[in-house]
Amino acid sequence: MQKKHCAFCDQIVRITADGEYDQYIDCSCSPGGSYSLLRDSYEPILALSFQQKRDMLHLISGYIREKTDCGEKVILAFRDLEDIVNAPGIPVTAEDKGDRLLQYLYRHCGGPGEPVVIQPLSRSYNLTYSPNLQELVYLIDRLQSEDLLIREGMNFSLTSLGWAEAAATSGGRTLQQCIVLLPEDENLQAEWKDKLWSKIEQFGYLPCLLANMNETANSLESVKGSKLVIADLTGQSPEVYLAAGYALGLNIPVIWTVRSGEADKLKGYPQEIRPLVWNTAEELMVLLQQKFLK
Repeated sequence: MQKKHCAFCDQIVRITADGEYDQYIDCSCSPGGSYSLLRDSYEPILALSFQQKRDMLHLISGYIREKTDCGEKVILAFRDLEDIVNAPGIPVTAEDKGDRLLQYLYRHCGGPGEPVVIQPLSRSYNLTYSPNLQELVYLIDRLQSEDLLIREGMNFSLTSLGWAEAAATSGGRTLQQCIVLLPEDENLQAEWKDKLWSKIEQFGYLPCLLANMNETANSLESVKGSKLVIADLTGQSPEVYLAAGYALGLNIPVIWTVRSGEADKLKGYPQEIRPLVWNTAEELMVLLQQKFLK
C-alpha cells in the first residue's frame, strides 16, 4: 500500500494510481472520501514559494472538502489551482466563511438541535476555508454569539435561527417561498418561529412571516410570489382572511390552522376552510408534517 503526503493538508494518506492520476484517500481534505490529483502536478505544487502555499493551499483544501462532502467528484491538476482560488464562490469574508460551517452542519443533521460531531477539530479548519485553527475557533465563537449554533465539546448543533440561515444560503437546496399569515400577537409569532419554522423548511419551503399587513398592496404582492400560504385563524384577523383569500384566487395552496380554543368560532364557515386544530406547537408540527406528506 503506497502512502504520500497530501499536497494541500500535508497529511500522510493512502493513495492509489488511476492512470495519470493519484487518488488521495481519507485525508483532511476529504474525510471518508477521496480526490484525484494529476501525478505530474504534485512536484510543481511542492515547488511553490512559501507565500504562494500560504495564500493558496488552505483554499484548495477547503474547496476539496466542500465539494466531496456534497458528493461531487474532484479531479485536479496544477493548472486548475489559480482558477479555484480566484473563483467567486470561494469565501473571503468572515460572514461567508461562517456560512460554510452552517451549511456543513445543515447537510449533516436533520434539524435544529441535532448534534454533529466534528473531530478532530484541529484538522477541520478547511470547513471554513480558514488558514488555521485559530480562525475557525474565532468563527465558531462569532456564530455562537449570534445565536446561530451551539457547541458542546466536539458536538455542534444549529439553533432554529442557524437552521433558517443555513437553509437560505445553502446552494445544495432550493427552498420555495411560503407565506405564513399570523395575527399581530408577539407570543404567537415567537412560538411559530421557534418551533415550526424548521419543520416547514424540512419540506422544501422558506417561511416568511406576514403579520403586520397595514400596507395591503405590498402584503398582497408578497403573497403573489409565494408557492404556499399557511394562514392561522387564531384571533380571527381580517387581514389574514384577506391575504389567504387572495392566495386562493391565484390558485396558491393554502393550509388553514387555528388554536383549539377558537375552533368553535369557525363553525358554519365554508367547507374549503377546514383548519388544522392545534393546542401546542408540537401538535401542530405533527399535523403539518402529515399535511406535507399527503
